[in-house]
Amino acid sequence: MIEEKFHTIDGGVCAAKGFKASGVYCGIKKWGAPDWEESLTSGAKNDIAMIFADNVCNAVGVYTSNKVKGAPVTVTKNNLERSGGKARAVIVNSGNANTCNPDGIEKAVKMCELTAKALNIPTEQVIIGSTGVIGQIFPIEPIENAIPELTEKLSYTGNAEAATAIMTTDTVKKEYAVKFVIDGRECHLGGMAKGSGMICPNMATTLNFITTDCAVSAECLQKALSDVVKVTYNCLSVDGDQSTNDTCVIMSSGLAGNNEISAENENFGVFRDALYQVMANLTRMLAKDGEGATKLLTCEVSAAPDIDTAITIAKSVINSPLVKCAMFGADANWGRVLCAMGYANAEFDVDKADVSFASKAGKILMCKGGSGVGFSEEEAKKILSEDEIEILIDLNMGNVSAAAWGCDLTYDYVKINGDYRS
Repeated sequence: MIEEKFHTIDGGVCAAKGFKASGVYCGIKKWGAPDWEESLTSGAKNDIAMIFADNVCNAVGVYTSNKVKGAPVTVTKNNLERSGGKARAVIVNSGNANTCNPDGIEKAVKMCELTAKALNIPTEQVIIGSTGVIGQIFPIEPIENAIPELTEKLSYTGNAEAATAIMTTDTVKKEYAVKFVIDGRECHLGGMAKGSGMICPNMATTLNFITTDCAVSAECLQKALSDVVKVTYNCLSVDGDQSTNDTCVIMSSGLAGNNEISAENENFGVFRDALYQVMANLTRMLAKDGEGATKLLTCEVSAAPDIDTAITIAKSVINSPLVKCAMFGADANWGRVLCAMGYANAEFDVDKADVSFASKAGKILMCKGGSGVGFSEEEAKKILSEDEIEILIDLNMGNVSAAAWGCDLTYDYVKINGDYRS
């Protein structure tokens, strides 16, 4: 990866040419409550967003592998199949996941129809997402009321309003964008994500919407997205619970004017690297903003024999509740790291493995060749008291590396999820 090829820019999902976005408050979570109408004028946080492309885009996605799937996942997959991988719009809400509802599919389809009518496009060119409480009746009325305002407010600078609208227990919006050059043309790629809890390293995790003006065929979009999801969102864990609504979609407008990428050539590699830059940074943001989190954790496995071994071990460590708790308490309990490595579904020689902890306060070796080494508890405490911690594992078995991202497990995580519905 040559990071110099990519320059970070503002704009999120509006960084690419041809994409507008908007976000407003519709009160979906309060629907039916006595104070619903009052809440609409109370300055509450945005809870519904729209993205709209100037032209028909190639569009692909990856979705949750949970056997219980939200209605929006099913409807989005059906729409993209019906449209032949084409889309122009995204409609997405927070506050209610529209999952495990008897009329969930009907409501999700209606949401797409309302959007399509407002934008004068075919219904199958609408991508839909929902996040929030599972198992509560999904009210279509606040969605129907909000779509005219969403449409009116669409703007080439509306990315922040949209990114705010998809937050649930998130404390900050997550968006990132880069620019790069293909065929002498400046291209742009940006995205927004949401996620703070119910995040396990298995498939796309959370809701993620990515746009680009780089011309890329649907087949190459799918290949790039699947490749990058494997080493970014799939390597993310907050709490070990996998969402029912995980969706990651990418839309390509092609307005940058490059020759369409339709084969796995050098240009494809540049595009995939740009996608990695955006998705890896969004992954870090998601991990750092985990529910109740005080620390971002990165587990990097190096000198592995192959990529799958490196990923599997890194994910096992980052997903360990005991490792997360130790990091919260700044406890240099490196044995928990080896324990999590040991029950990972990967083969390695523990007698070759080294483990270190690192942060901006320094780096300290804890384990050499599978056995503990002498270290300063005071120095280790100082290193682990920072808000970004690295768990470094050297397998000494090859030349492949991979990373996984997560956060510490805190008292506040329990508080947040003890009264989530309220």
